[in-house]
Amino acid sequence: MIFKRKLYNKMLLWKQQRNGETALLIKGARRVGKSTLVEDFARNEYKTYILIDFANISQKINALFNDISDLDFFFMRLQIETGITLYQRESVIIFDEVQLKPAARQAIKYLVKDGRYDYIETGSLLTLKKNVQNIVIPSEETRLTLYPMDFEEFYWATGNQTTHTILQKFWEMKRPLETSHRKLMRDIRLYMLVGGMPQAVDTYLKTNNLQMVDEKKREIIELYKDDFNKIDSTGRASQLFASIPGQLTGNAGRYQVSSVLKNQDAQRVASVVADMADSMTISLAYHVNDPNVGMPMTKNLYRYKMFTADTGLFVTLAFHDKAFTENVIYSKLLSDKLDTNLGYIYENLVAQMLVSAGYELFYHTFPADSNHNYEIDFLISKGNKLSPIEVKSSGYKTHKSLDAFCEKYSSRIGERYLIYSKDFAKDGATTCLPVYMTGLV
Repeated sequence: MIFKRKLYNKMLLWKQQRNGETALLIKGARRVGKSTLVEDFARNEYKTYILIDFANISQKINALFNDISDLDFFFMRLQIETGITLYQRESVIIFDEVQLKPAARQAIKYLVKDGRYDYIETGSLLTLKKNVQNIVIPSEETRLTLYPMDFEEFYWATGNQTTHTILQKFWEMKRPLETSHRKLMRDIRLYMLVGGMPQAVDTYLKTNNLQMVDEKKREIIELYKDDFNKIDSTGRASQLFASIPGQLTGNAGRYQVSSVLKNQDAQRVASVVADMADSMTISLAYHVNDPNVGMPMTKNLYRYKMFTADTGLFVTLAFHDKAFTENVIYSKLLSDKLDTNLGYIYENLVAQMLVSAGYELFYHTFPADSNHNYEIDFLISKGNKLSPIEVKSSGYKTHKSLDAFCEKYSSRIGERYLIYSKDFAKDGATTCLPVYMTGLV
């Protein structure tokens, strides 16, 4: 099934504004829908297109990239081998999984300069970085990132074009949804369970069976683990990934590498974690030592929280050692009986929604007393002010950490948010936000 994705409009802007001056590189995690989106775009927006999948390519087409000094010959051979006619400025050539053919990526520089056709590349950022040792990386690329489907795209997939649009109006009016709140919470819980990986969403729509959705997500997780083992034969990346739910449950204020890997710490696995981040299967929230605008300048590279890029995968990963029938989280989430000790799922969801909205992830801790710390779950900047965010899985409106932080850094604070499971409300200067509104912040 082909799903409507927001990135499509950005791709359209690239086509209209750049007019062949750059190639378009779509990066993202495996199974996030890059190839499907790109081919759908090519089919709709061009007279013809040629799709070259470097994961499944004939020897003859593969050999064409060994010498592109004669572009007339190159294009004639390409059309002969594919049987597809190319039209100047009306056709696009897709390099799918371009990381598998570095010579093709290097050729982009010359193909774009030639100007006859448009070019779209897809690939994993991790392997794109790994396979560039002996090539000239083209500067003639416009890069866009495809994330798992966000909450609005999930609605679109289910055929609902209305609810999220109305939700935006409630957000603009800063009004509670009242009797509609319960439905929205059930919708967001379903989104938490299924997630935003297109194959999982497709399975849900075709079967309406969460057990089959869970099985599909397990397949994706195993694929990710296989990829991790390819880039890190020691298995550290796979272990770090598998331990994400447990680390968030521990409430330690950071990912404790030493509790997952013996005789290891954050500095020793820095390159492994960087590779995991490049794979876009995870998101990292870095601790900032001095919370202010310009947070990247004071972030601690060795103190971070790790989230899965897709919360649906997180739910499955949290109970990966159990069969679906034992996985009580599905029934608890859908029936709104989520135990408080499972609230870390909400934190992962908020992280995913903030990333999809274009924010980098940061957080901050500071002493409450000699034995306890205050913690701000997320910090985002708007203009020259900070917006601290505290996340609660329950409906409680207490926010001691938020209050203490805003008092300590009062001159730096703009909007302040408590994200929770109840309806929209104001509690003094704090905006209490239902979790389904996170992406609108």
